[in-house]
Amino acid sequence: MTTSPPPAEQNADFWREFLTQGHRRERLGRRVLRRIPHGPRCKLCAAPFGGPGAPVMRMIGKRPSDKNPTMCASCFTFMSRNHGGAEIDCTLLFADIRGSTTIAERMTATAFRDLIDHFYTVATEVVFEHDGAVDKFAGDELVATFFPLLSGEAHAAHGVAAASALLRATGHADPGGPWVPLGAGVHTGPTWVGAVGDQARRELTILGDSVNTTARLASVASEGEILVTSDAAQAANLGSELPRRSLELRGKAGSTDVVVIDVRPPDRS
Repeated sequence: MTTSPPPAEQNADFWREFLTQGHRRERLGRRVLRRIPHGPRCKLCAAPFGGPGAPVMRMIGKRPSDKNPTMCASCFTFMSRNHGGAEIDCTLLFADIRGSTTIAERMTATAFRDLIDHFYTVATEVVFEHDGAVDKFAGDELVATFFPLLSGEAHAAHGVAAASALLRATGHADPGGPWVPLGAGVHTGPTWVGAVGDQARRELTILGDSVNTTARLASVASEGEILVTSDAAQAANLGSELPRRSLELRGKAGSTDVVVIDVRPPDRS
């Protein structure tokens, strides 16, 4: 990645160009890195921190950062030198566990921790496989982003495909049902993407109304359901045969039109 810091007045332009265009070499490098076993990985470039590739990664500066172990040292350096961001069109995926409080009540704390850890591992693999970035895990919820630098112009299609793959990977399409129940939301729209934090800790994060919209969708999606806003559905070229709804989401002034994808077998829908 480029690490030369731009002048302050050019920061937004620098980030916008980086996030929407980047360089083909960066995208190709990430696709190679994600196939080297195994996780955990840098949440931005997908460099593996464990497995046979880890020693080579450390030699080229892609070891876990001392200040933020979710990113490699080289990506953290990029964040530190280029503090800021820009508003771009991107696709967001939120997926959370349905009834996690009840699930936790029925098992030991250690068993629940193991379940959540397995969910994190599977979700991370799915997101990287579909050219996205894991923004964060918040308790029982995944927040992932798909933007041109990582996913190309078809980021909406990548986000929808990742949501479907995640629900299938957690067993929602299986006759016996899922090993962890999820609902998901996908939205495409203007979002601020960039680096926040101080010199001690920097994070690549997302901010704006698009984040709130996607979070609300995930919170009302039923088990095995993906709620995709009309903007994301149009950008992803989803078929007109899919069911549609108009939802009143908490905190939103108007209704939100969505396309519904249900991965469950007909006898469980």
